[in-house]
Amino acid sequence: MPEASDKTKSAGKQPAIKDFTICEATAQMLEKARRDGVETAFDRAANMKPCPIGADSACCKNCSMGPCRLNAKDPYGKVGVCGATIDTIMARNFARMVASGAAAHTDHGMSMLDLFREVVHGKIKEYRIKDTRKLELVAREVGIETEGRSVEDIANDLYAELELTYTQVEGEIPFAKRVPKKTLETWRKLGIVPRGAMREIMELMHRTHIGVDQHYENITKQCSRTALADGWGGSMVATEISDILFGTPTPVAVDVNMGVLKQDQVNIIVHGHEPNLFESMLISVNTPTLIEAAKAAGAKGLNLVGMCCSGAEMMSRHGIPHAGNFMSTEAVLITGAVDAMCVDVQCIKQGLAKVAECYQTPLITTNPRCHIEGAKHIEFREHDPQATTDEIVLQAITRFKNRQMPVEIPKITNAGIHGFSHEYINYMLGGTFRGSYTPLNDNIVNGRIRGVAGVVGCTNPRVKHDWVHVELVKELIRNDVLVLQTGCSQISLAKAGMLTPEAAHLAGPGLREVCETVGMPPVLGMGSCVDNSRILIAAAEMVRVGGLGDSIADLPLAGAAPEWMSEKAISIGHYFVASGVYTVFGVTFPIVEGTKFHKLLFEGLESMGIGKWGFEPDPYEMARLMIAHIDKKRKALGIDRARERVLVDMADRREIAAA
Repeated sequence: MPEASDKTKSAGKQPAIKDFTICEATAQMLEKARRDGVETAFDRAANMKPCPIGADSACCKNCSMGPCRLNAKDPYGKVGVCGATIDTIMARNFARMVASGAAAHTDHGMSMLDLFREVVHGKIKEYRIKDTRKLELVAREVGIETEGRSVEDIANDLYAELELTYTQVEGEIPFAKRVPKKTLETWRKLGIVPRGAMREIMELMHRTHIGVDQHYENITKQCSRTALADGWGGSMVATEISDILFGTPTPVAVDVNMGVLKQDQVNIIVHGHEPNLFESMLISVNTPTLIEAAKAAGAKGLNLVGMCCSGAEMMSRHGIPHAGNFMSTEAVLITGAVDAMCVDVQCIKQGLAKVAECYQTPLITTNPRCHIEGAKHIEFREHDPQATTDEIVLQAITRFKNRQMPVEIPKITNAGIHGFSHEYINYMLGGTFRGSYTPLNDNIVNGRIRGVAGVVGCTNPRVKHDWVHVELVKELIRNDVLVLQTGCSQISLAKAGMLTPEAAHLAGPGLREVCETVGMPPVLGMGSCVDNSRILIAAAEMVRVGGLGDSIADLPLAGAAPEWMSEKAISIGHYFVASGVYTVFGVTFPIVEGTKFHKLLFEGLESMGIGKWGFEPDPYEMARLMIAHIDKKRKALGIDRARERVLVDMADRREIAAA
């Protein structure tokens, strides 16, 4: 093991581990890391103060005349060398974050669409269309005729239509057909309906170049258009194609946390965002010859475990156990029990390579978009996927056979129910024959459910790991707000035991009654961060069912990313805002308060008929802001006084179905 750095040797001067995280397994591994002299992102965050000028986005480095640094305390006291004001600089920086985040989701979505095309054309035999019902449903929603047609013909037409999501230079993206009529009318009035993602991202990057768009309002308009091309385009395509190819999730009980690792088995972790790698790995670990090879090496078997967002997808689809979220990815290597970690794209810390080296764990990159210095690269090719995943399994077996590191696995697992796709929620609320969001809307109208909150996003070492997510959601459900959860935050809540039906006792009396009647948790885990599109679809369906207004902006709905850390999160947040949702971020926010750009995002957009941004690092105050917004929307709808209605129970449903 490499010798400890001077910073790590002075562990006595470092913050207490209890200040880093509320996750007991992560804390146990961070204590071990200090004993072993191994540095993690928690240590680096504690030792590196963020740049205050950059944190306020008061710095511009878009040309070589700068970088230009403005004073956040006196934002209009000076301008950049080119004359750019603080509002222009902040709008450009914000827009570039949206462009980068949207590009990440869009590229992921296009990769899934490329795979779909090759499967449909018969060039890739290793994958197939698993959910033909979902294929037909999506095809009909974008205007494709399905009656009496073959699966292959429908799939070919769907590919051609969804390709427009990326390549179209005029018109409206295909999934604009899913947007509630009034919301779409608002977008058209504002000129923010996306054409094609490539065009929107390209134009936004062009506008933020030196000497092009220099009005914060105009930049924000294109920023909104680009973000919507992510949420209703790239991200939505990624989710829908993943469902069609690999199956639409339905609720499944899954264990999470580091206790899912097994000392007597070969432990293989898949970490990243693209499900095709994980799907192939699932086949490899169930191949009899590889299982026998593991046993010949002294293991009882092969143990496949997920992390981060591809782990969340496989957890929802196949019940694969999950070891932890973004800020636990280094900590899990410290167990010494991981025999291989393979990664593809997004949320992969470069620091994993050093930690993996310390614990003699192969860190294997698989995607041409993501190489890491110090990691081994084995290219994943969809035309022969098992060649890669079989090789990774063999390397993991070799590492198990030659384990030299002491193994310490936290004996902590937490059970939860995951896999609440939009389709399953529809079924869960209304049954097979009358699947509908009507019971949800009715119970919002009658006041049992106060409203709905989407709580999404990452974990960030600048705040106590998992704590903000957990405390925020406790406050929301205690106040009868139903929570929809995606991404790393879903794992935070699962570790806290909040994704089980038994967690209904933590909810307010109205939400508790609904949960107990339906048999659902007060927090519905919907998948990975790209699956935020499921929340958009759910919101659109709430509008379509009726009783809660004519647009998404009318709904008693709020969103939050309490521990966000990436540009993807900014794109996600802005496509929710542009869709009509009040969206609150924690940790920090890259805007100087009191500026014109700040007023536009935090007030002005709402006056245009869409949503607005909010910022609050404290989870209790964040919950208060979200609940106040939900109550404001209830009042506008005239449902601020609860009306008593009979909740339809399972017996009633059976009578309806039999009628």
